[in-house]
Amino acid sequence: MTRLLKQSCFALAIALPAFTFTTIPSFAEPPKAAPEMQAVVDKLKSLEAKPVSQLSVPEARLQASPADAAKAVQRDKKIPSKPEAEVVTKDIAIPTANGALPARIYTPKGDGPFPVIVYYHGGGWVIADLNVYDATPRGLALNTGAVVVSVDYRHAPESKFPAQHEDAWNAYKWVVENAGSFNGNSDKIAVAGESAGGNLAANVALAAKENKTVMPVHQLIVYPIASNDPNTPSKNENKETIPLSTPDLDWFIGNVFASKGETADKRINLVSRDDLAGLPPATVIAAELDPLRSETEMFADKLKEAGVQVNEKTFPGATHEFFGMAKVVPQAKEAMDLAVTDLKAAFAKAK
Repeated sequence: MTRLLKQSCFALAIALPAFTFTTIPSFAEPPKAAPEMQAVVDKLKSLEAKPVSQLSVPEARLQASPADAAKAVQRDKKIPSKPEAEVVTKDIAIPTANGALPARIYTPKGDGPFPVIVYYHGGGWVIADLNVYDATPRGLALNTGAVVVSVDYRHAPESKFPAQHEDAWNAYKWVVENAGSFNGNSDKIAVAGESAGGNLAANVALAAKENKTVMPVHQLIVYPIASNDPNTPSKNENKETIPLSTPDLDWFIGNVFASKGETADKRINLVSRDDLAGLPPATVIAAELDPLRSETEMFADKLKEAGVQVNEKTFPGATHEFFGMAKVVPQAKEAMDLAVTDLKAAFAKAK
């Protein structure tokens, strides 16, 4: 009986027409953080850091930062702090009409006079300070052989836009005029910044051109705020990313600006500018998992269209804030090496 049943099924299979089965294409998975980057994100979560959009300003300023998480990973892996720790630092106050600005001078080994990098930290113009953003200026000083002046500025909401831009420009002018006092050479000066600080660095270069004063020989622009468009591809893709998400950007906007309409100002909406020609060469760095990725890439394209020499790279598997994590994140080490190579070439070319 079993044998007859098998024969009947076989005959039926032969009689039935053949069907072609088509594999249904699967949707591509969203990009993931690289393993070392994810380790920092996981450490940040373990430190109970929350999205700033869920916090008050005082709470956001007090909680653990991505830099804290990176340092914790470094300690866990027993990675030594040298040679970066050997860079000598000195805290100063830069006098301006709006009050003294805290700044920190990072001096590498050598006799000088040294090239100079004026560096502006991130934090959305609301949070963070010179201590949070210590790794980047320290790494730049060590690897470029330049003196780095890390500049603080007034923070919002206590000081609304454009206080931060005024402070950035006033600090740059002071560094140009006083570079000799810390063994720096103002003929070889560059600007650099991350996130909100990347925006400031770009604006300082633009202001130097507009005011016909000493121009930076190079710009290092790392994932800057560069557009007020709320619907860029990366803002739509990164609504839940850590450490920066699109709702977090809205929180910063609410604290920095008197009204949302102010974000149309050309100092914020850099991609709308038509006066980018004549700026110094730029290294522009973006992170794949970052709501600011699209506008960073757009700003790089706008610079290129204006005839500016640009070296732009978007680092896969990296999140916002990755740049200062060279000790624990390979993409950060690669990004730092890229920036250092470009800066050293610019200093060598300058008179």
